[in-house]
Amino acid sequence: MFLHILSLTAPLFLLVLVGYALSKWGGWPKAASDALTRFVFSLAVPTLLFRMMSDFSRLPTPRPELLAAFFGSCFLVFVLGRVVAHFAFRMDGVSQSVFALGGIFSNNVLLGVPLAKVTLGDESIPAVSLVLIFNALILWALVTVSVEWARHRAPTWHALGRTARGVATNPIVASIIVGTAFGFTGLALPTMVDQTLALVGQAAVPLSLIALGMGLAEYGAREGWLQSVTICALKLAVQPLVVFLLARALALPPLETRVVVMLASLPVGANVYLMSRQFGVLGGPIASSLVVSTVLAAATTPIVLALMGGPP
Repeated sequence: MFLHILSLTAPLFLLVLVGYALSKWGGWPKAASDALTRFVFSLAVPTLLFRMMSDFSRLPTPRPELLAAFFGSCFLVFVLGRVVAHFAFRMDGVSQSVFALGGIFSNNVLLGVPLAKVTLGDESIPAVSLVLIFNALILWALVTVSVEWARHRAPTWHALGRTARGVATNPIVASIIVGTAFGFTGLALPTMVDQTLALVGQAAVPLSLIALGMGLAEYGAREGWLQSVTICALKLAVQPLVVFLLARALALPPLETRVVVMLASLPVGANVYLMSRQFGVLGGPIASSLVVSTVLAAATTPIVLALMGGPP
């Protein structure tokens, strides 16, 4: 089972390596990486998700309990991360918050969507999309409240409003909502439109992985090794285990259990680095964790999928 899963996931991680090589050794400028990432986030992945969700009536409807399993694990691991950061590394409240975010914020778009499509099939996309809709809002709000509380002992409405506006204008979230709404109408997309969307959507999987690799080439992997390894352990081992236990406790169906555990097993998302830069803490360890967790996930995520029973 593991070798079968590995054969499915290896080409995806090789595409990440291709992107890394293009930027690190191929001389491709950062502008190329920025443009490709913008295309992936603004057009390719939203098109893929819209087209899939527009056929919502024929896809399995996810149970809302999967949100409790996934985000319940995020909350528990976030608290654990703050405790570890406080007692093991003597960090202040702001640093604790960013450290803990690294243990729960997955690379769900650039890596999660392609992996779900390849390993779990199109029927997994509604469950993935449900997590994506709430992921940025809930996790950014969680760390924002945590940071603001550490700084001022009270969250500010301005910070929470900024988070909500960012989510509301996110093209990934918009494509899922609009596609789902269209799917509920029961109408079929005109053939010409559907085929055009299909062509653009086909580019989403390879280009998102190449863009991920090109982005990783911008980060170092040497500073703050102990903190970085601890973040990777929280992200790649502890969170998948907590999600699995919550999914079993909530009696989630096998497919939805595989989805939430797979998403939890993914490497640290680049948004955590943006948060570290925003608050001016842990830039080195977070950058290191992005690279290290992605390399490790090439082996750990297939192992997690194999332990879960692989494709349904």
